[in-house]
Amino acid sequence: MGLRTLKFLELPPQLAAILNRSRYRSSIQRMQPVNPPTDGDLIRLIGAGDEAAFGALYERWSPSVFRFALHMTSDRHIAEEVTQETFMTLIRRPSMFDESRGTLVGWLLGIARNKTRRALGANPAADELDETTDLAATSDVLSDLSRRETIDAVRQAVSSLPAVYREVVVLCDLQEMDYRDAATALACPVGTIRSRLHRARTILMAKLQSWCVV
Repeated sequence: MGLRTLKFLELPPQLAAILNRSRYRSSIQRMQPVNPPTDGDLIRLIGAGDEAAFGALYERWSPSVFRFALHMTSDRHIAEEVTQETFMTLIRRPSMFDESRGTLVGWLLGIARNKTRRALGANPAADELDETTDLAATSDVLSDLSRRETIDAVRQAVSSLPAVYREVVVLCDLQEMDYRDAATALACPVGTIRSRLHRARTILMAKLQSWCVV
């Protein structure tokens, strides 16, 4: 996906100008195509003022950020704004990213998560985990559902999950992110990702069964 295809966003003038200029000049253009720059390489170039490095990272990760925000909000306008604000944070303060603490996509999705929750006016109390509910364990529920249920039914069930469960399903099941990156994005241990994901899948199955679709 090239920069010209990223038309799902109505970009603010400052961001649009940077991306347009980045198509025509960059030190990354001198890098060998067989050795594409890493996220860390591009972050360092952004810190040195290279706008095309920012364009490359935008092209690489903006679709993931947008999809996450859209799944979390079911609102295209909010998802667009969250994506814009996330990348404006990156270009304004690239030094905030610490490569030793996790991947760039995890860091970006962590920013997007916070901005999404603020946009929705998230109430922390509403996201408290209900540990008293005893639901039977189910192995790889979403894989089974994807074969047996319509896409719309599963999307509706995912959208109805509490945010703490919806986040892990979106990241790990819908976007196929590994647990370590998801833990970076959600600022919690990998073990917490595993337990929330297991519980989320079980809740999804219960919801779909109650709707008489499984």
